[in-house]
Amino acid sequence: MADASTHPVNEAPDRPGRAARRGGRSGGRAGKAERRGAAVIEQMPWRIPINTDRPTEPLSDEGVARMHGAAMTILEEIGIEFLNPEAVEILRHAGCTVQGENIRMGRDMVMETVAKAPDQFTITPRNPDRTITIGGRHMLFGNVSSPPNYWDMEIGSKVSGSRKQCQDLLKLTQYFNCIHFAGGYPVEPCDIHASVRHLDVLYDKLTLTDKAMHAYSLGRERVEDVMEMVRIAGGLTHEEFDATPRMYTNINSTSPLKHDYPMLDGWMRCARRGQGCVVTPFTLAGAMAPVTMAGAVAQSLAEGLAAVVLAQVINPGAPCVIGTFTSNVDMKSGAPAFGTPEYMRATQMTGQMARFYGLPMRASGVCAANVPDGQAMWETEHSLWAAVQSGTNMVYHAAGWLEGGLIASPEKFIMDCEVLSQMQRYMEPEICDVSDDALALEAIREVGPNGHFFGCQHTQDRYTSAFYQPFLSDWKNYEAWEAAGAVWTPERAHTLFKLILEEFEAPPMDEAIREELEAFVARRKEEGGAPTDF
Repeated sequence: MADASTHPVNEAPDRPGRAARRGGRSGGRAGKAERRGAAVIEQMPWRIPINTDRPTEPLSDEGVARMHGAAMTILEEIGIEFLNPEAVEILRHAGCTVQGENIRMGRDMVMETVAKAPDQFTITPRNPDRTITIGGRHMLFGNVSSPPNYWDMEIGSKVSGSRKQCQDLLKLTQYFNCIHFAGGYPVEPCDIHASVRHLDVLYDKLTLTDKAMHAYSLGRERVEDVMEMVRIAGGLTHEEFDATPRMYTNINSTSPLKHDYPMLDGWMRCARRGQGCVVTPFTLAGAMAPVTMAGAVAQSLAEGLAAVVLAQVINPGAPCVIGTFTSNVDMKSGAPAFGTPEYMRATQMTGQMARFYGLPMRASGVCAANVPDGQAMWETEHSLWAAVQSGTNMVYHAAGWLEGGLIASPEKFIMDCEVLSQMQRYMEPEICDVSDDALALEAIREVGPNGHFFGCQHTQDRYTSAFYQPFLSDWKNYEAWEAAGAVWTPERAHTLFKLILEEFEAPPMDEAIREELEAFVARRKEEGGAPTDF
């Protein structure tokens, strides 16, 4: 890796209220042609982290039983509102008690039905080398999804998202090996009409990335269009698409105790075709759920399990993931808070219960901070470590999230990817290798009490790969950092963002497939896309 004092990342960008520092670098920025063939950063290769740590389980056996009993009581006695007539009729025929839109389920039926869901499955995108496994000890990180607003250091303020900004964040999604799946839109392109937004963004996602795709469950047209575009991009027949998961959807319950019409519609369509189905209740303690974390988790489990039951009734064995988005509100303002101690414990409790039900689990890397500052990073780290501790399999919003999900930021994306890369390194088994070679007794004998290990052969054989090498962190002392321009972390991230965009190359796609995708998008636009007025 280039020395930090000469790497172009140490050049601070111009931004409001601060002049760009141009004189602190000892080397000029190389042009694109001059740098061709050299990576912008050295990063760890693409791989799926395996979390070998024992999960943190805050509940005793009695606590698990009581939490399960509470969730089952909600399902049996209080019920969940299903605001979709088709879902209501499916569950009526499955033996549930139906009163209008209220569905109550017996615990024996719930447990028998949920047990049909696999505890592990794969999603194969258009590039089979990017296949991901969801479940077991596998841990996957995804990009920020769905903020309506965008912030970067060049703009210096919060603005509505655009297609260009969405494309730029998709390029980061593809570029970083620590990002394993492409979640929803990394920022909403508000300059595209909502009726055709999904067509343009999915075209961008499928051509700019080759990672696992997501579909928003917001009505029939959007889900069906995404499934067809994923099928086309993969060069698949309809039978091949249906044979194994190729993409996934995520739905949120409308807490408390409701599932809405469009999300259930998309959920059922994906379940029928055997695609990944992730359900994540958004239960904020003190607002949409009880103020106690146990009560909020119990409610979240009931809402999630109800959707899993529906998927298994429709298609036994449909791949399902139960998610958690249980946090608390600021009781002074009512604003959501993330990365709190309560959030961490709720995630750990949900992970313990997900294993009890035999389901893979989704969590999130989230914060309430408004800019990529210290608060943003400690809250996100708390969220991410809670995911590690809970045995989470899918981590949504792992890179780029700000303001409780209202802002996407490329600087925050890159700062988060430094953290994710370090977490991935933390999970690599060689760090805890206790072989004779790793215990290094001969090297210790050779150096003895009066030498050092810099020059011994054991070190020389390993020094280039022994430790994690950061691409963003600055390990110089204060004087060297000051001499190099005193560039703060978000500024370094901004410079990297611009360099990555300059060097980005989209993954290859067969030209005939690209043309078929373009033709599909054009035809669906002519047909009006998805309805937006009801």
